[in-house]
Amino acid sequence: MNDAENTLNSASQPLDERVNNRSQRPSSAAFKAFMAGNWAPSEQQPPALDAVANYAAARRKAISEKFKGERLVIPAGPLKVRSNDCDYRFRPHSGFAHLTGLGLDHEPDAVLILEPAGEGKGDGGSHHRATLYFRPLAGRDTEQFYADSRSGEFWIGARPTLAEFEARLGLATAHIEGLESAITKNVGAPEIGGISIRLVRKVDENIDALVDTARYNTAKDPDNLDLAVLDALDEKLSEALSELRLLKDEWEIEQMMTAVAATVEGFVEVVKALPRALTHARGERVVEGAFFARAREVGNELGYDTIAAAGNNATVLHWTRNTGRINAGELLLLDAGVEADSLYTADVTRTLPVNGTFTAVQRKVYEAVLDAADAGFAAARPGARFRDIHTAATTVLAERLAEWGLLPVSVEEAVSPEGQQHRRWMPHGTSHHLGLDVHDCAQAKRELYLDGILTEGMVFTIEPGLYFKNEDLAIPAEYRGIGVRIEDDILMTADGPVNLSAALPRKADDVQSWMAGIYQELDGGLASGDIG
Repeated sequence: MNDAENTLNSASQPLDERVNNRSQRPSSAAFKAFMAGNWAPSEQQPPALDAVANYAAARRKAISEKFKGERLVIPAGPLKVRSNDCDYRFRPHSGFAHLTGLGLDHEPDAVLILEPAGEGKGDGGSHHRATLYFRPLAGRDTEQFYADSRSGEFWIGARPTLAEFEARLGLATAHIEGLESAITKNVGAPEIGGISIRLVRKVDENIDALVDTARYNTAKDPDNLDLAVLDALDEKLSEALSELRLLKDEWEIEQMMTAVAATVEGFVEVVKALPRALTHARGERVVEGAFFARAREVGNELGYDTIAAAGNNATVLHWTRNTGRINAGELLLLDAGVEADSLYTADVTRTLPVNGTFTAVQRKVYEAVLDAADAGFAAARPGARFRDIHTAATTVLAERLAEWGLLPVSVEEAVSPEGQQHRRWMPHGTSHHLGLDVHDCAQAKRELYLDGILTEGMVFTIEPGLYFKNEDLAIPAEYRGIGVRIEDDILMTADGPVNLSAALPRKADDVQSWMAGIYQELDGGLASGDIG
């Protein structure tokens, strides 16, 4: 073969196959025959029903009530490429996780379908029959077992069988090969005997395309298909799934407590790491790594990218680069949360004096933020509106700023809708719902979220802050470079709010004592002053 033929053969190899040029995987018939035999059978016992199964069934029934007679399609989503042929760890769409109860890294490409079954004739007296479509474990006599690096057991470990998931979830299962038919069959206008379909969009492009094609092919007038109307149908499903999570059930509250407890452990590990962080050129990364290690040890992942911001970086609201030094005498703003195996996440912030002791100015700013947080907590009563928390907290901040001579107008003018000058130093909101997403229930209607009534079962944050940037010429130099935020995770009960993250000290003196205790436990008996 000459050089020209070699070049031609190389160029004709499809691009998506070239990633395997490095692999040198065997493909002989002898190898395939040898790989297919002499494997021990699985020793797994039939799984018991998961604790979440009945709760997930109740959630599906609640969604069924809103969309009688319509097919509902809720994808988990596909694997997402990080670089070339390396994927991110899989994390399903939160709506899918909520309705199935599946957490961890199950099940890329899976889709939950709620098929209309008639009034009260569905699962548990609902109006739908739910089926989970996914790709089950391939037999060890198949090539997928050892040749598929995305789904083969030899590469990624065992996958549950259809029967295992059915037993665990109390939910009918089917092979993903039947998914296309399940989505597209009988789609059409109800007035001519078809079934209307709703989809959680922008989760899986392939499912989006499949549903769009089915709608187009069954439309009376495909060329004049009103896409805006169809988008509105789909948005209503996403909205309903989001609003369903506004009130957490008992199982969800347990998961939130688990996530918060793990997060508290992570904060302890960060304080332990501070002496080393002070000696490192990227001390913020030392802090980030200490928290991440704990998150992976006791949970599934981080609930969101950790903010480990020291000095002036603490005035950057979403500082996640974490590339800066940590210097003695500065404050460290740590905003971090562990995501439990169930995918529920905490979201906690503490602002720590790096050498264990607040300066006078740092303490003044810190205690103003703490007063604001306490005011928000006091306002969070059953029957109050969600927005009342923010009003109470930011009013306290305006009062403190006025006392310090930083506010250019009166408190009354600042807190009015026409004023808001105090928000120069806290431009974000005070609270957000929390759960499967760190900013949970994000598609809920304004009247149920911002204007919503605080109700038993809600979980949300309270997180006021003050951020005085080095470059801010509207304030005296003594304040510049100080950023403080205090954030707690709150459960609303019938008797009032409960601080789920209260195990982490909040008062300035308590923070100092807590840090000193951790330092004293370190090897060598470090006292707080030793790291300054």
